[in-house]
Amino acid sequence: MTQQASRSLPKQFRFEQPKSPPVVVNFDGGQVTSDAGLSLIAELDRKLQITSRLAGCFQDYRQANRMLHPIKSLIAQRIYGLIMGYEDLNDHEELRHDPMFAIALGKRIGIENEPVKIAGKSTLNRLEHCPEDVEQGADSRYHKIGHCSSEIESLFVKIFLESYSKEPRKIILDLDVTDDLVHGNQEQVFFNTYYAGYCYAPLYIFCGKHLLAAKLRPSNIDPAFGALEELQRVIKQIRQQWQNVEILVRGDSAYSRDDIMTWCESQTGVDYVFGLAQNSRLIQMTTTTQNRASLEYEQKLSTVVSFLETVFKADEQLPSLGSDLINNSIWYKSLDYQTRESWSRSRRVVCKVEHGVKGSNIRFIVTSIPTNKIALGELYTQKYCPRGEMENRFKEQQLELFSDRTSTHTFAGNQLRLWFSSIAYVLMNALRSQCLTKTELETAQVGTIRTKLLKLGALITVSARRILIAISSSSPSKHIFAAAYRCLKMLPNTA
Repeated sequence: MTQQASRSLPKQFRFEQPKSPPVVVNFDGGQVTSDAGLSLIAELDRKLQITSRLAGCFQDYRQANRMLHPIKSLIAQRIYGLIMGYEDLNDHEELRHDPMFAIALGKRIGIENEPVKIAGKSTLNRLEHCPEDVEQGADSRYHKIGHCSSEIESLFVKIFLESYSKEPRKIILDLDVTDDLVHGNQEQVFFNTYYAGYCYAPLYIFCGKHLLAAKLRPSNIDPAFGALEELQRVIKQIRQQWQNVEILVRGDSAYSRDDIMTWCESQTGVDYVFGLAQNSRLIQMTTTTQNRASLEYEQKLSTVVSFLETVFKADEQLPSLGSDLINNSIWYKSLDYQTRESWSRSRRVVCKVEHGVKGSNIRFIVTSIPTNKIALGELYTQKYCPRGEMENRFKEQQLELFSDRTSTHTFAGNQLRLWFSSIAYVLMNALRSQCLTKTELETAQVGTIRTKLLKLGALITVSARRILIAISSSSPSKHIFAAAYRCLKMLPNTA
């Protein structure tokens, strides 16, 4: 706000109310923030050294005597902004004077009315347009910051490994792709008929709620493009620390490709279960199973209808009523199957046939897990079906941490934005898993945690002795805040 606009403001705003005292509003409340919960994020980040280690993947060629904001501070500010719900760089033009963000970044804030100054939108914009080639950063007049993509990618896996106190016996790696719609002339953007829009198609790898990889890709490529390389990189890094862990690779039918399955089969302790698109040959191979499922359902329906007819008078509505009282018939069958051209060998395919009032629903999966290791029904329901939980991770990434805010022109800049959003997710997931256990937010979505725990109003008072952040005494989240604080105090420093 300009000084002229500030002088033109009335000293107070008066609202008359019938039969009650008037309501008077002014802007003399002092330093007030709506982001008091950021103190938890800053302390967690200080303990785990997440943003500072990300900053270690960057190279800074700026002159130190002309630099106000180091790389570490810029990256932390950008990621804290995403966590607190500020998706746009323009938001930081106002946040640069926010005392709560200054405190979180370790900046000095004045005792008197001295303005707080952290990085604005232009400085952060230069960070997001830094070249991938670090040598280019040294020679460019405008690009004085570089980054190493391979170091950033390995950081996600390293943080995942650190989240375990000991080597687990089994882990499941989920592969999936989502759409990232764009509305401009960004590099490598194409129209995708499946998603019905111009978009990117980023590839993700998760282990439960842990994010291990986020690879931005154009949308005019095969959905499995680059998946094997990312999988090999992630598993190689995992194996360097966990030699004996059993790994199950999971994905939909887009990943039932010969090269991916062949590589998994060549690795010790690596299995896979992928969806498989149905075709006429597979349908024909399961004809007997379909007939058995249909016959079983009709027999159950007939039994129920006969029972109803003995209790009630005959009624033509009874068959439809009976179908509501019985479960669908579900049958599984294991097949030995090989495609005519695309697969190099025969593989185990499991078919699920579900027959109900609407007919048969037939699904297929392909797996390297042998028949004697797990029952067919458990393989499908317990090993394959839970991969649908990954959709919630996409929801958190896109809707709540703005990973689809890939609106800068360059492809490299948008990949960097995707990584910033991913690191913001890693920090929030660490808060959820390490500080919110046994609270009502233990399994909450990122957006719910932000609303209930981080977006807290408070009055900030600065003195020579301390900085006081006074949150409302009627805050409904104070007990959760206290529980998170206790867990934070018990966390060791990663550094």
